[in-house]
Amino acid sequence: MQTDETFWARHPGLAWSNPEADDSVKIRAALLRPRFRRLLDIATEFGAPRVRLEWECLLGDEDRLVARARIPVERILKNIEEGFARADSRC
Repeated sequence: MQTDETFWARHPGLAWSNPEADDSVKIRAALLRPRFRRLLDIATEFGAPRVRLEWECLLGDEDRLVARARIPVERILKNIEEGFARADSRC
């Protein structure tokens, strides 16, 4: 399912060669170029479990890009998941 294009317009260039790429492709591209604010925005839009699932899929195709992104992505996802858990516990 394709999400609203206005969301992806805030994150241009993730799939520059294929602007019609589906959400999974764009999420995975963001994971390979990890930036906290961008991944937080994606996790807010799609849910942290979806972002984690896309990361797990990338881990299955271990290559240089995945290896380079591993440490920052794991740290970022852990912080996002902890933040969401804290926010949920306050409700």
